[in-house]
Amino acid sequence: MFVFGTTLISALVSALTSVLPALLLLALSRQLWTFRWTITRDKDCKLPLPEGSMGWPLVGETFHWLFQGSSFHISRRERHGTVFKTHLLGKPVIRVTGAENIRKILLGEHNLVCTQWPQSTRIILGPHTLVNSVGDLHKTKRKILAKVFSRGALETYLTRLQDVVKSEIAKWCAEAGSVDVYAAARSLTFRIAVTVLLGLRLEEDRIIYLSKIFDQLMNNLFSLPIDAPFSGLRKGIKAREILHASIEKIIEEKLQKQHSEEYCDAFDYMLSAAKENDYEMTLQELKETAVELIFAAHSTTASASTSLILQLLKHPDVVEKARKELVIEGLGGEKHSNNVAPEHIEPSWKSMSAVPLNDASTDQGQRCPEAERLLNTSNGVRIGYTVDNEASRVQVPYLSLEKLTQLRYVDCVVKEVLRFLPPVSGGYRTVLQTFELNGYQIPKGWSVMYSIRDTHETAAVYQSPELFDPDRFNADRDESKSGRFNYVPFGGGVRTCIGRELAVIILKTLTIELLGTAEWRLVTKKYPRMQTVPIVHPVNGLHVNFSFRNFSGCNSHNQTSYI
Repeated sequence: MFVFGTTLISALVSALTSVLPALLLLALSRQLWTFRWTITRDKDCKLPLPEGSMGWPLVGETFHWLFQGSSFHISRRERHGTVFKTHLLGKPVIRVTGAENIRKILLGEHNLVCTQWPQSTRIILGPHTLVNSVGDLHKTKRKILAKVFSRGALETYLTRLQDVVKSEIAKWCAEAGSVDVYAAARSLTFRIAVTVLLGLRLEEDRIIYLSKIFDQLMNNLFSLPIDAPFSGLRKGIKAREILHASIEKIIEEKLQKQHSEEYCDAFDYMLSAAKENDYEMTLQELKETAVELIFAAHSTTASASTSLILQLLKHPDVVEKARKELVIEGLGGEKHSNNVAPEHIEPSWKSMSAVPLNDASTDQGQRCPEAERLLNTSNGVRIGYTVDNEASRVQVPYLSLEKLTQLRYVDCVVKEVLRFLPPVSGGYRTVLQTFELNGYQIPKGWSVMYSIRDTHETAAVYQSPELFDPDRFNADRDESKSGRFNYVPFGGGVRTCIGRELAVIILKTLTIELLGTAEWRLVTKKYPRMQTVPIVHPVNGLHVNFSFRNFSGCNSHNQTSYI
C-alpha cells in the first residue's frame, strides 16, 4: 500500500512538473499580451483605459464572442459598464453602449473616428466598396449610390419586388412539409438583390448556385484575417471571385450598349449618377459594388424578415390588429372556408391578379355583399382571385410607396421588430484622435464598436423594453422621439445604412403579403433560441408550416370574385 501511494505521488509530481511550465508560460503570455495593449494608451491623456480583458494572445476574446453571442457583451457590460475593452478579430476593441455615448461616435465620423470594418470583411468585399472608402471618395460614392435608393428608384423596383415576394410565399404555402424560415428568407432577399436591384436575368439553377456561393462569402466575412489554405478568409475570397466572374459579362454588356428598357436597375442608376458627378466607374468597381449591394440587401434583411415572422408567430394579437388595418386600406380579407362546388373550381393559384377598378363587370353573376363592401374601401384597386381545388385565395394588389406610408400600424410592427431584434449588433470605427467617453480615454488607433442591440435593450426611454410592443411607436406614444440615438437599427450620421429605405420596403411588403395571403404555425414544440453573431438568426432554424389564406364572406359558386 505504501509503495502504491509513493508511486502515485511520484506520478503526480512528474505530471505537475511537466505541466506547470506550460501553465506558467500561458499565464505569462497572457500578461505580456495585456501589457502589450496597455502601453498603447495615449500618454498625453491622463484618463485610464476602459476596464475589460484582452483575452489570449492573437485570438483575444474572438472565440468567446463567436460562441457566446449576445451573452458575451451582456456579461462584460454587467462586469465593466457601458464602455469596456476587449480584443476581437485581430483588433483591440472598445465596446460602447448608450445613446449619448454612441451619439459622439456616429457624429464624429471623419473627425474623431472613421469607418473600420474587420480586416477580413474589408479584404473580402474589396477596396473599391463604399464601406472601405473614406473622406471625399466616400462622399462621392455615397452620392452615386444614393440614386440607387432614391424614391424614384424605389418606386421602380416595387412592383418587381412584390412579384418576388408573392412567388416565394406561394412556394412556402405549397410546400408539403415545414419551411425553414431563415433559409427561405435568405433565398427571398438574394432573389430580390440579384433580380430586382441588379436586374440580372438568371436561370433558376444559376440563382440557387450563386445563392450558395454568396452564403459561403457571408459565412466567412467575419473571420480571422489569416490567408492560409482552408482558412475562412481564403474561402470568402474564393466565393467573391466566383460572384465577380458570374456578373462580369453582364456588366460588360451593359457598359457597351445604351439602356433601352423601361425597367431601370441599380447599374443604370449608378452609371447615370457617376456621369452626373464626373466619376468614371471601372469594371472592378462595378463588380465590387454589385456584391456590396447584394450584401446590403441580403443577410441583414433576411435576418429581420425571420425575426418578423417569429414575432408574428408569437403575437396573434399583433396579427389581428395589422389585418384589420389592411382591410380598412383595401389590402386584405378575412378567412372563410370555401363552399364552391368542385365542378366550378379552377385548379391554379397562378391566375390570381390585381384588377383595375374601372373594369367593374364580371362574366358571371354578382359580387357578394362582403366583397362589395371591401370594393368600396379599396381606394381605386380591387383584387381578383381565382379559386382552386382547396379554397378561394386572396391576392394583395400591387402596392405603391404612398400606400405603404398609409399603413401606420404595419410601420409600427416593422419598427418594433428592428428595435427588438436588430439584425446587427453594432458598427465598427477606428479612432482618429483620442477622445473621452464615460471618464475613460478612447485611444487613437484602437477600434471602437458602438452597440445597437444593447442600446435598444437598455435605453430608459422604452417602457418594458423586454416586451415586443409595436404600439410604442404609434404617433401618440412614440417612445423613440425623445432622442434620435435611442433607436439606431441602421446606424446614424454620415454612415447611416444607405439601403435602409429598401430594407423597410421589403419588410413591409413581406408583412402585407403574409398577413393578406397566408396562415402559419410553428411545427416545433418550442421557439428556437436566437443567435446574435454575426447577425441575428435562429439556432437550428425556425420551422414553420405555411398555408394559403381563404377569403371570407363570399359564399358564391362563381369561379371569380373581386374585392
